[in-house]
Amino acid sequence: MSGPGRWVLLAYQMPREPSTPRVSVWRKLRRLGVAQLTDGLVGLPLSARNRERLEWVAEEIREASGEAAIWLARPGSLDEEQPIISRLQEAIAQEYREVADEAREAQHLDPAARRRTLGRLRRDLQQIRQRDYYPTQAREQAVEAVEQLSGVVAEVVP
Repeated sequence: MSGPGRWVLLAYQMPREPSTPRVSVWRKLRRLGVAQLTDGLVGLPLSARNRERLEWVAEEIREASGEAAIWLARPGSLDEEQPIISRLQEAIAQEYREVADEAREAQHLDPAARRRTLGRLRRDLQQIRQRDYYPTQAREQAVEAVEQLSGVVAEVVP
């Protein structure tokens, strides 16, 4: 078994007012699927893409008169890393479960609503996959539920 993985961290602090830049940064960090390590410290598994994304957020923070620093780190042990990974997995798994539930419910909608829902759920899956750093079984279940909905939509199309 190998040791813990490498992470890219963003340490930041922003002024309380105006609140708009703070809210904007937090929304961007949520879309990236960061792990909240402590107040003002978030992390993602290290990749060139994740590092670049956090560097862009750091720049936005600085432009809003905040302070931001990017760090590369490795947890001291697998035992310290595992809770972080588990939190990321659970958050993503919940999103996948919501997609799967909605796909199942959409099978009972009228044909036009099913098609619209299918398109949206496919986009949702795409967005979730971009943040899915440690895939779980919930991913396959969501994909399967969307594929089943696709089959129902295809049956109705003339």
